[in-house]
Amino acid sequence: MFTSIAFLDGVFAERADGTLEFHAAAPPSDEDVARLLAAIRRVLRLLARRGLATEDAPDVDPLAEEFPALAGISSAAVQGRVALGARAGARVIQIRREPDAPWVTSRDPRQAHLDGFDLHAEITAEADDRARLERLARYVLRPPVAQERLALTPEGQVLLTLKAEWADGTTHLLFEPIEFLEKLAALTPRPRIPQRQPSRSLRPLRKSRARAPPIAALNRWGSRLPRRLPPRADRAPPRSPATVPSP
Repeated sequence: MFTSIAFLDGVFAERADGTLEFHAAAPPSDEDVARLLAAIRRVLRLLARRGLATEDAPDVDPLAEEFPALAGISSAAVQGRVALGARAGARVIQIRREPDAPWVTSRDPRQAHLDGFDLHAEITAEADDRARLERLARYVLRPPVAQERLALTPEGQVLLTLKAEWADGTTHLLFEPIEFLEKLAALTPRPRIPQRQPSRSLRPLRKSRARAPPIAALNRWGSRLPRRLPPRADRAPPRSPATVPSP
C-alpha cells in the first residue's frame, strides 16, 4: 500500500489583531524520519499485542453485508489475488527483473526503511512557488493507474509497468482483462465516502482560513474562490430527474 500526504511544514499562531501568522518548522533530519518510522512500527506492534490490529478485527464487515461481490474483489486486491475469471484465487502474475540485474537501493535524504515500511519526507514546495505546489498537489491527488504505463499484449492481456521496482524485483503486473477490471472496481471510491480530508485549518468553510496569510495572497493574485456557500435560498434549484443527462 502506498499513501501520499501533503502537510503544512509549520503552524499558525494568532496575532493580537486576530490575524494568523505562519511559523515554519525546521526541515526534518534523516534521524527524525527514522525515529518517526520506528515509532509507527512500535505502535503497530503494540496494537497487535493488545488485539487491536486490523488483522485481529472481528469478522464484521458492513461492505460484505451490503455489497458481497465488491467486498470479495476488495479482499482479493489487498491480498494480491484474483477474484473473478478462470484464475480466481490465484496470485496476480508478477514479472520480475533479470536475476543478474544490479540491485538498486534508494539513497534519498529524509527517507527511512524498516520491516517493509518506507517513509519519505523530502519533497517540499515554498509558499510562493505556486507552480511547484500545484505539481505536488496533483501528485498527491493522482489516479492510482497512469494511462501511459498500461499496454495490451499480443495475447490481449493488460500489462502494467510499475513506476518503481518492488523489493522482490517485480517490474510489471500482468492481468487478464476481467482481472484488470476487478482491480479498477476495488480502487473506485464508493459514493458519499470521502477519500481525502484536509486538515482543519485548510477546510473551505473553516472560519480561521480567511485570516491565514496564504488566503490573502490568493485574493491578491486574482483568485475568486468563495469564502462560503451562498444561502440556500440563493442557490440554483436542483434539476428535475427528467432534465438530468443520461451517462
